[in-house]
Amino acid sequence: MIAVVAIIILTLFIAAFIFIIKKKKMQSWLWNYTKSQFTSSPEPSGTKHVMFCFVDHYEPQWLNKDNIELERKRVDRWMTDYPLMASKFTDSDGCHPKHSFFYPEEEYRKEHLDKISDLCAKGFGEIEIHLHHENDTSDNLRKTLSGFAQCLHEEHNALSIDPETGKPTYAFIHGNWVLDNSHPEGHWCGVNDELIVLNETGCYADFTFPSPDTSQPAMLNTIYYAKDDPDKPKSYETGKPIEKGGKAWGHLLLIQGILGLNWKVRKKGIFPQIENSDVRHTFPPTPNRVDLWVDQGIHVKGKPEWVFIKIHTHGAQDGDMDTLLGKPVEAMHRHLNEKYNDGENYLLHYVSAREMYNIIKAAEAGEEGNPNAYRDYILPSPSFKRL
Repeated sequence: MIAVVAIIILTLFIAAFIFIIKKKKMQSWLWNYTKSQFTSSPEPSGTKHVMFCFVDHYEPQWLNKDNIELERKRVDRWMTDYPLMASKFTDSDGCHPKHSFFYPEEEYRKEHLDKISDLCAKGFGEIEIHLHHENDTSDNLRKTLSGFAQCLHEEHNALSIDPETGKPTYAFIHGNWVLDNSHPEGHWCGVNDELIVLNETGCYADFTFPSPDTSQPAMLNTIYYAKDDPDKPKSYETGKPIEKGGKAWGHLLLIQGILGLNWKVRKKGIFPQIENSDVRHTFPPTPNRVDLWVDQGIHVKGKPEWVFIKIHTHGAQDGDMDTLLGKPVEAMHRHLNEKYNDGENYLLHYVSAREMYNIIKAAEAGEEGNPNAYRDYILPSPSFKRL
């Protein structure tokens, strides 16, 4: 009888576990994550350098397309409150936290970008490209991305100019996380050769992932190159991890944030919380999460002493601004500085998306020393227009 009860309990637990995996859409990455927990990376000697990058799916028209005053209120709060918050903190290089605003092409308003450009000119961030699209074509996408990149450069002095091509170059976040037409039913994209189009229009890296759904690649907690198959969606499912002494491959570099399980926070005291690098009111950036981000140790293969942390948010959503501009984010920065900027065991570096890319490429090239020296390694800083 006891054995029967035990089997029933075990069966119910397994069924519940499978249900949660499917509900949380973990099937694309959980197996690889589990395997990774049984392998260890070499522990670096000496000082660890922590590159901290905060990217934002910044959408002033969120759930609103007809109220320009609400848009202005959202943008103006960032222009006022972000420098007040960020000015309280500096990294080991004397830089304040830098916010990377991935602005949607389909929501372009010159007045908003003028304000954000002014904030960036003061050293508080940079502007990159975000896009939501549906039933698109390769030709139209190419025109859209090239046109928006040129607009951001000409109108706002945003985006870095590629020294080889002389054209604007950009980082990219795909709307709804469905890069390369990866939605199971083909929604919110439509372009199977999207990685090729991004490459051709000047995209230096994709910052879309991790994803909360099945668009998440099987390769997780990895910086890697992906090669496009123009006839198939989700070509980034696998690729080649970037490594010291290596070289570029394929069509696009993917710079991922942390994805995994947080066993220190459990639902109903049993199931671990999913850590997906998202920061919002309902998922604040606690010291526990910061420690998990650092411990994950995302790095260029062969250079584990340079750790890359990329977290993300939707900064224009009203309910999250108190978290992103107030005490919760201040607590995050305070913990980062107190624990990971002691000058001996750790040095903290606040970086933009572009600066993170440059430092990653420096690591790939085998550069040594302080990564602060490589913030402009390949792509120079934009000048930005002041108001």
